[in-house]
Amino acid sequence: MEKIISLKNVSKEFKVLNRREGLRGSFMDLFSRDYKIINAVNNISMEIEQGEIVGYLGPNGAGKSTTIKMMTGVLEPTSGDIIIDGRIPYKDRNKYAQNIGVVFGQRTQLWWALPAIESFKILKDMYQVKDKDYKDMMDLFSSTVDLDKLLHKPVRQMSLGQRTLSDILAAFLHNPKIVFLDEPTIGLDVAMKSKIRELIKTLNKEKNTTIILTTHDMGDVDALCRRIVIIDKGTILYDNDIEKIKSIFGNYRTLKVRLGKTSEELNEEAIKKEVEDMELKLKEVYPKAQTLHVSDVDEWINILVNEDEVEMIDVLNFIQRQRKIYDVRLEEISTESVIRKIYEGGLE
Repeated sequence: MEKIISLKNVSKEFKVLNRREGLRGSFMDLFSRDYKIINAVNNISMEIEQGEIVGYLGPNGAGKSTTIKMMTGVLEPTSGDIIIDGRIPYKDRNKYAQNIGVVFGQRTQLWWALPAIESFKILKDMYQVKDKDYKDMMDLFSSTVDLDKLLHKPVRQMSLGQRTLSDILAAFLHNPKIVFLDEPTIGLDVAMKSKIRELIKTLNKEKNTTIILTTHDMGDVDALCRRIVIIDKGTILYDNDIEKIKSIFGNYRTLKVRLGKTSEELNEEAIKKEVEDMELKLKEVYPKAQTLHVSDVDEWINILVNEDEVEMIDVLNFIQRQRKIYDVRLEEISTESVIRKIYEGGLE
């Protein structure tokens, strides 16, 4: 397969002023040369093939946005090489931009006061899309989503979901080889998220578009990505198949129990204390269970158990001796839990 994206030993440093407090400090900062160096991205390398959908994940401040900005040509790397579709993004920005599409969260690229169809026509002329190619793409859009509700509606009158959907369509309109999607489903309801995921999958399949997806929504990752790259503190922690990473944590299960809570225990502080006490007691009784984690979600106590350390039935029996259990569920470890374990050093 053709490697359309190549990053080799890429780093990005920012020089940040060490600011002083107060009015006098602000005045002194005007003439200060006291800077510190922030390594936003630190010597990362990866290759992506044509047609892949890659999840680029990490906590806030991990270096995701900086990497995406370098890949789109907005920022120049401090060191290292970036070759995308045979071009260096920051050097060949005008020509390079003709073959990429970008959706950054809730920042629309459409004209606010115009109906979506007028924005599409403007983008058609900007990207010099041929009439037949434009018609073919609009026909593909129509076969995937209900365009009638979108095309003649001013962008300012659209819901967040409709605007996001229109922005994604606009990013694919000129049939780019690569599309960068930054949090495309943030703030959307379940139905609209599902519609957008199906749209992205269809466009990727029909046009073989390479898609780089950054998101905190693990539903997006499970639905769209076969490969994930995880970055934290500017360094890549993991780059491989999503199923492979789940297999690493194959002996992890989530035990969900619903306890009968008294009225005094229904306040947030009491629930938090109960969860902390339960985790502490379990680790005291089962000292080998150091990766065990207890949390509270919607009146359920979630207990992440590594069965290499402690048997699930032992944990359940212990809880049952402590409290009355009203309901029990057992789930495979979720992608979200896997990612959290990696952030916490679970691959070390």
